[in-house]
Amino acid sequence: MKPLHADISRYGIPFTGPVNVRGLILEQREGLVLSLKSAGASAYGEIAPLPGLHDESLDEAQKAISAFLPKLSGLVRNTAEERRELFDGAELPPSVVTGLEMAMINLEAAENASLPSFPESFPPALEVPVNALLDGDAVAVMGRAGLRFVQGFRAFKLKVRAERMEEIVSCIRAFHEQFGGRAELRLDANQSLELEQAIAFGKALPSGSVSYIEEPLRDASLIPDFHALTGIRSALDESLWQQPGLLDQLPPASLGALILKPNRIGGIMKSLDLAARAYRMGLPAVLSSAFETGISLGMYSMMAAVSAPSPAACGLDTASFLAHDLLETPFATPTGMADPVAVWQNSRSVRNELLKPLTSWTS
Repeated sequence: MKPLHADISRYGIPFTGPVNVRGLILEQREGLVLSLKSAGASAYGEIAPLPGLHDESLDEAQKAISAFLPKLSGLVRNTAEERRELFDGAELPPSVVTGLEMAMINLEAAENASLPSFPESFPPALEVPVNALLDGDAVAVMGRAGLRFVQGFRAFKLKVRAERMEEIVSCIRAFHEQFGGRAELRLDANQSLELEQAIAFGKALPSGSVSYIEEPLRDASLIPDFHALTGIRSALDESLWQQPGLLDQLPPASLGALILKPNRIGGIMKSLDLAARAYRMGLPAVLSSAFETGISLGMYSMMAAVSAPSPAACGLDTASFLAHDLLETPFATPTGMADPVAVWQNSRSVRNELLKPLTSWTS
């Protein structure tokens, strides 16, 4: 059934500590929660542009979703085909498409008393591994890595910043000495390095100490040169939406993964299309959150579970950087594994007392 009513609310959640997003220091996470209702069911989606990552502001996202909701009256049954047609050519910010699509998929599942349906996907994996996010100084990085390893995490991601190269190299060497062969280390440079810097950095690392580095270069077209001179593969993240044609131009041997942030790529089905392409290329598809709440993380876990027979470790540890969740049962992966069905089911029960109502729409 199609949505007949919508409520838009706003939330604000403090971070457990300052979060650095491309040089912008954030103290709290803000976003919108979209509630859709049909004749027999209700469901949630999250619209949460992140300052420093998205072009649209939260206020712009709110205006966009408010203006678009009347178009839902034209739906007949809220099927995958109808949703693709609805969003095809729609000039909506990516965070808005993601949140609305999330709510519509959840609504269809609620009406059918089933799991979310994703066309041309694999049967859901029973578990989805999660990579632990590492940041801060060397003491903080190794302390968090040690704690997460004991808990069961076997994949880790470390941020790389040009102004801290020597310290980062020391962290990687220490991690390799302590966990080499027992845990995977991924790096993320957020397009911060010139080619010469990246080459010098790569050559300073112990052989085999990292799986790949996300977006090492300011000019991503030089990734093949970086790979040829260091042997280190790169993962595409920002380039997937900044330069969509780049994936066709880069040698697959120079790539280590595709990092999929649905609320920046522009939707759930667009992200799953890229995940399917990654699988055909023999690359891991790494679903990744932009510090969203458990509403999104439940959906992303299900997406990861159907993206490959053995899902790659995904970037869902961002939940641990929020002071609290919006869910009755907060999203958590204390052993480094997410149960995709359980966390998706939990994502459907939201603590409405944590939301500030803004506006409504009725068909």
